Amino acid sequence: MIPISYNLRNIRVRKVTSAAAAFGLGLVVFVFASAMMLSEGIERTLGRSASPDVAIVMRKGADSELSSSIEDSKVGIIKADKDVAKSSDGQPLGVGEVIVVIVLDKLGTNGVANVQIRGVPDNVLSFRNTAKIVEGRAIKPGTDEVMIGKSIRGRFRGLDIGQSFELRKNRPVTVVGVFEDGGSSFESEVWGDVETVRNSSGRDGIVSAVRVKLTNADQFDSYKASIESNRQLNLQVQRESEYYAKQSEGTSLFIRVMGVLIAIFFSVGAMIGAMITMHASVAHRQREIGTLRALGFSRTSIMLSFLVESIALALIGGVVGAVASLGMQFARFSTMNFQSWSEIVFTFDPAGEIIVSAMILAGVMGLVGGFFPALRAARMSPIEAMRG
Repeated sequence: MIPISYNLRNIRVRKVTSAAAAFGLGLVVFVFASAMMLSEGIERTLGRSASPDVAIVMRKGADSELSSSIEDSKVGIIKADKDVAKSSDGQPLGVGEVIVVIVLDKLGTNGVANVQIRGVPDNVLSFRNTAKIVEGRAIKPGTDEVMIGKSIRGRFRGLDIGQSFELRKNRPVTVVGVFEDGGSSFESEVWGDVETVRNSSGRDGIVSAVRVKLTNADQFDSYKASIESNRQLNLQVQRESEYYAKQSEGTSLFIRVMGVLIAIFFSVGAMIGAMITMHASVAHRQREIGTLRALGFSRTSIMLSFLVESIALALIGGVVGAVASLGMQFARFSTMNFQSWSEIVFTFDPAGEIIVSAMILAGVMGLVGGFFPALRAARMSPIEAMRG
């Protein structure tokens, strides 16, 4: 077997061509890893919005809060079930909320985008105990005040402390606080008083969905059966975690497919570049190949040596691309949530399995790109090689 040090020396000697091939391969790894990190970030961001002991109740047949509606008369029944946990003062732990989408001007561009507005009751911060005010204060019930998620702050006109925007024409609301919620999708929302939001959107007397905290996560099946068996209610119950998993499917799948397609197109070019580099290497090393054959190294050893060199070149590029992709975790990316048609801000999640997959992709590209040049080197006649 030819020593690997021989291959590494040849990569160093041909610095320019090796660097060009490695750059192309590294670019593919960067694109692939970044797309997978973004997809993972979308799933994690929406997943952080869910609590294992929370159930969400919507109108039967609705696929999102935006398309659901529940009359106020049913909210009390939903929260009064025996499986719903109680607060210290004996009140059921539940919130009925209204979801609407409005269009606001994006800062830094000439465009507009949808922003999700959530009408919340006055106990929302005690119900969602992971949400914390980080600047300003919480809204006062019955007022034209709103608080905004940390991720969406400053991305749209009017979305900052002390600024205002219109929920509808001639119905301005003022931003009085900024909240965070562990990086969840709630941080891409605006929260206002439930009465204010539904009055301004013509949804008086109804809420979009009701969330309840169960006495125990294991009580979900019992609660689901109790609510869904009541035909007068005509409601459906989901675990909050399952709901957000479905919410992330469309956007996450779109990002993954686009990332893979782009990586495939890029990888074809990168493999062609690696192949050209290795063919040039074979052409310039005919005497070396002839000498190696004369020293007794078999065709298989020659072929494996060139494949190792190609894979090593690809892995070097892969490491560079993977390291560069890790820097994306400090970036924020906004995209459309296909369920709510509103903008959500995500981060890139550098999961370990993504880096491993990216490096495997680099190795495969090196193997494919180096196969034919390695086969050519192995088939070369020792005598002709020495003469060359």
